Amino acid sequence: MYYFLESTAGTAQSADMAGANAVTTIVMLVAMIAVFYFFMYRPQKKQEKESNDMRNGLQVGDEITTIGGIIGKIVSIKDETVLIETSNERNKIRILRTAVRNVDVHAEDAE
Repeated sequence: MYYFLESTAGTAQSADMAGANAVTTIVMLVAMIAVFYFFMYRPQKKQEKESNDMRNGLQVGDEITTIGGIIGKIVSIKDETVLIETSNERNKIRILRTAVRNVDVHAEDAE
């Protein structure tokens, strides 16, 4: 009889511990999602926003570098394309706006 009462009490304690383990698991899962958001997703979105702002702020006369490594000066800008001049021979290349990696010299700074 003593053994039966002791095993019943142990079952109640293990049920309480199982509930505590479930809560701990949920808290840890929420913490992992928060860490993922703040260290991975949020900085990536911020970088994408900065790139889009840079590409939307292109002006004629800016010196740019493309993703492929071509360096040139913007001659004209249309909807999604940019015409750049790449050398002293005035070679012109039409590229997509999304192919611009960065602006090396802004038009205002060059003057």
